Amino acid sequence: MNLRDLRYLVAVADHRHFGKAAAACYVSQPTLSAQLKKLERELGVELIERNPRQIMVTATGERVVAHARTMLREADTINEIAQRSQDPEGGSVRMGLIPTVAPYLLPHVVPDLHRRFPNLELLLAEEKTEVALAQLRDGRLDVAVLALPVNDDQLHQEPLFAEEFVLAVPTGHPLASSDEPVDASVLADEPVLLLEEGHCLRDQALDVCRLVGASERDGFRATSLETLRQMVAAGVAVTLLPELAVLPPVPDSFDVCLRRFAEPAPKREIAMLWRRSSEHAGLYGKLAAVLRDAMAS
Repeated sequence: MNLRDLRYLVAVADHRHFGKAAAACYVSQPTLSAQLKKLERELGVELIERNPRQIMVTATGERVVAHARTMLREADTINEIAQRSQDPEGGSVRMGLIPTVAPYLLPHVVPDLHRRFPNLELLLAEEKTEVALAQLRDGRLDVAVLALPVNDDQLHQEPLFAEEFVLAVPTGHPLASSDEPVDASVLADEPVLLLEEGHCLRDQALDVCRLVGASERDGFRATSLETLRQMVAAGVAVTLLPELAVLPPVPDSFDVCLRRFAEPAPKREIAMLWRRSSEHAGLYGKLAAVLRDAMAS
């Protein structure tokens, strides 16, 4: 038994697909499959239930996978200790970001991160909040950039910035006739387009809607902010967009009019989180400072 074979097993448990697991491990599918069969022979148990339609991990396999994750995490920690003994700001950091932040935040901060940490490998993963939190807790992520609130005493929360919401309406909509900030109460007469379940932005937008008596547009839930934007452009209804999603380098949509909200404008707080037990908290704090300074400027 070796760490490589355990990585193969964990990859299959994560992807439930030999081809995807092999691609994630940068090996061919026959190689991965052969090594897992070798591991099963070595242990004398069946770890994976193979059938034409579905790959399943056996009950014994699930227990082995849980221990394998711990072993791999510890092995990665040993490598990081060795790398950082030579360069405290080198090595790799696995960062998770929610989909309503990642594509809009990264263009603003990645150049600064590369300049400040030239020897640091930043591995980025886009995940919904609950998935990112689960991966952060079990060590598959080192840090996560999420919207607050997050209730977990085991995680340190480092505030990064506050992000206001803007109102997006079709250009032919009555609310598109002025550039003046609007009160959030105008939503009370509007069906509002929202993201599907699982996005924290959906919950935040719903909170705003509840405050002013607005309702969700029936029969439609978007999978991304870009889908929301296109539905507004098509004249279906209005929506709330986070400020970063409408700033350059995001291109303007000529069929969408953006209106600022009057104070107190609805907003959300974005923070970087990491495990309080992490020995690399000092580095993560420096990363958070770069992100905070980049957004402030």
